[in-house]
Amino acid sequence: MSTTLAGPPGSCCWTGIKHTGTPEGRVELLGGLNTYISEPSAGATSGSHKKVLLFLSDIFGSLFINNKLLQDYFAACGFIVLGPDYFFGTYAQDLPEDRDKATWAYEALPKALEVFPKWFDTVKAKYGTETTKYTAVGYCFGASFVLDLAAEESIAAGAIVHAAFLKEHHFERIKRPVLLSCAEDDFLFPLEARRRAEDILVRNKSSYYVQVFSGVTHGFAVRGNPDVPHERWAKEESARGIKEWFLRFSA
Repeated sequence: MSTTLAGPPGSCCWTGIKHTGTPEGRVELLGGLNTYISEPSAGATSGSHKKVLLFLSDIFGSLFINNKLLQDYFAACGFIVLGPDYFFGTYAQDLPEDRDKATWAYEALPKALEVFPKWFDTVKAKYGTETTKYTAVGYCFGASFVLDLAAEESIAAGAIVHAAFLKEHHFERIKRPVLLSCAEDDFLFPLEARRRAEDILVRNKSSYYVQVFSGVTHGFAVRGNPDVPHERWAKEESARGIKEWFLRFSA
């Protein structure tokens, strides 16, 4: 049996601040899923490789305003960003009050895992070239997708942010560099589990990098309060660190 390190989404996963801004991307049907697509301007691209970043969202979905703005940030840094809606238009924030959200998340995971390979195959058919470099970031619900891709060597590098739904085997199998962006106070991925994950990475001589932000909780990198200076800094520094990590391995 593989020990659980990051539990299923809980109450902390559907709280937080809704951000404001004007998304710059578009939504297209890709591989059977509505997909948010945000592309870099001509001046934002760098290096000889086409850089494709898979944005695997939390339970608010890739079409949530906060996630759209995050995707636009990565696009402005030179990535073609693709965020699949593997929730098929139904998200945690839209559920009725009497619906158990944890049960909904459990039920959503196998459905998302089932459709994801076809979606990724379509991505590779459309964007793949001899020089395309794929990276993937997974927030909460999306973390296991990233570690699976890292195990399959389907990406150049990955990142997981305030993760959910992870077991020891996810870390045992990875073969690509992975960044962990974590909140100090996160009951889904607590200190003991985070250190156990790092022990596995150290033992296996994996390529990894761990960010731990004090003074924030699960969800900070998506739904942190931009009016609170420390929360805003942690959110922006998490994204900046992920961007730099991906640029390092997709140059």
